[in-house]
Amino acid sequence: MKPSAIRVLIVDDSVVVRQVISDALKNQEGIEVVAAVSNGRAALERLDELKPDLLTLDLEMPEMDGLTLLAELAKRRTRLPVIVFSTLTEHGAKATLEALARGASDYVCKPSGQRSVSATMEKIRTELVPKIHGLAKRRGLSGPLVQAPAASPSPGKPGAAQPKPGAAARNLGLAVSRVDAVVIGVSTGGPSALADVIPHLPREVSVPILIVQHMPPVFTQVLAQRLAGISLLKVKEAANHDRLEPGVVYIAPGDYHMRIHGSPRDARIALDQSPPENGCRPAIDPLFQSAAQIYGKGLLAIVLTGVGHDGTKGAGHVRRAAGTVWVQDETTSVAWGMPSSIVEAGHAQRVLPLSQISRGIVEAVFSGQTVSVRPKAPHKSS
Repeated sequence: MKPSAIRVLIVDDSVVVRQVISDALKNQEGIEVVAAVSNGRAALERLDELKPDLLTLDLEMPEMDGLTLLAELAKRRTRLPVIVFSTLTEHGAKATLEALARGASDYVCKPSGQRSVSATMEKIRTELVPKIHGLAKRRGLSGPLVQAPAASPSPGKPGAAQPKPGAAARNLGLAVSRVDAVVIGVSTGGPSALADVIPHLPREVSVPILIVQHMPPVFTQVLAQRLAGISLLKVKEAANHDRLEPGVVYIAPGDYHMRIHGSPRDARIALDQSPPENGCRPAIDPLFQSAAQIYGKGLLAIVLTGVGHDGTKGAGHVRRAAGTVWVQDETTSVAWGMPSSIVEAGHAQRVLPLSQISRGIVEAVFSGQTVSVRPKAPHKSS
């Protein structure tokens, strides 16, 4: 029996954009555009009638904008996959990250500088179609199953007892071994996943943490700023020749691969614009491979939610260097493409729910020492 087509509802106030997206998805196998509406209110009114499997969403619209629509979907517990259409600007990046925090699944940047309508459609098709299929596969077209809005980290109550890492290790069944560096790769659903991991790491985590999140320029800078505002560790967008420091989180800048060179005692970041790998720049594989060469058995590599198979080759390098590889589990992943690829390749030594990743990192870094794990209070703008 042929699988049902993925029913896509386009939500955008621009007639031109609605038409371009519709045309880009036209005749794509397994995808059907069921309607294109001009704002969030119209989308809400037609949800029951159209029964879409996925929405594409503009954020700035009259009557009801995209962020308000996401809030309404959350109220109704209508957890459809939502792909945001964003602009490649600081304002667009901030709005998109806010949308992801409110429950959007992924985003696509609106094409700019294309020489023709056909080139614009091809760029949209190239970026959008794999994400539609990846999110629909995760959902199984059988019921609502996409991330809920990420809860903001809150500080522990003064005087409240904090769980001991040793006890957590026993509960998780983790083989605790000391690590000297942590590398993390993540894609679809990444900003929310990282917000559930990095802010829950204590100041005492005295190893460098390097992250590749599939994102374009500007977006990675805004992501670093957002994580820095809710984390106890220092978080920054990586710069070329940065010397790795303990307790600092480095995020690969958009459009640059991030590698490590040097020695464990004097490791530095090298950024380059060599060709994309696995269709990505930054890609996870270059970071994992170079980190494995430097840290060997002292490396902990973690792959979180994402579409595709970036990180699989790099995870193989980590294992061959006697390092450790963990992946996020299917239930808590927005998209389980990257983690499942590593599992299928036989590289994953642990498959953990998102809520246990930060605890596992603490256990590995401290090798059973007792540490108070208390996230930083969310930053409140004046």
